[in-house]
Amino acid sequence: MFYRPEAGHGLPHNPFNAIVSPRPIGWISSRGSQGDNLAPYSFFNAVAYVPPQVVFASTATKDSLANIRETGVFAVNIVAEAAKEKMNLTSGPYARGDDEFALAGVPKADCETVDCPRVADAPAALECRVVEIIALRGADNHLVLGEVTGVHIRDDCLVDGRFDVTRFRPLARLGYRDYAVVREVFEMKRPAD
Repeated sequence: MFYRPEAGHGLPHNPFNAIVSPRPIGWISSRGSQGDNLAPYSFFNAVAYVPPQVVFASTATKDSLANIRETGVFAVNIVAEAAKEKMNLTSGPYARGDDEFALAGVPKADCETVDCPRVADAPAALECRVVEIIALRGADNHLVLGEVTGVHIRDDCLVDGRFDVTRFRPLARLGYRDYAVVREVFEMKRPAD
């Protein structure tokens, strides 16, 4: 099968985000004049080491994007398998000002380097300052680039000085309504090692 996106795929569901998978989920927390917000974004990733930077895309002008434009800061919380139901609950179309932390029963803590909440029991949380918000092609697509200014790591996720994903099993997004959990980890040496 071959299709041009502008001509359509003819399938019952769009295969694009199923092809680009698995994708990490950035559980984005933000604070604005109307309150705190928590929402998952699967168009998310790390993009640079020094300084550390992350990126996520919002496919509509949502509360997260409005808060981030207002304050210039946000946090990315890593989603563990144990938090999958709460994460899913925070993806709902709630009214501006509704606190998804409270709605989903997610414990909240303040960040250290930015005025923003974070998920208190997340395996890791990245405090970020906005570097740039870029309007992408399409009706309402936005790319948010942030520099990481603080990193929280849950103590039980550190093993022999390494962040160990087997301790919490990260949740990843596939396509459609499908998700995956990292259960197997293996190491490969690079040719330059």
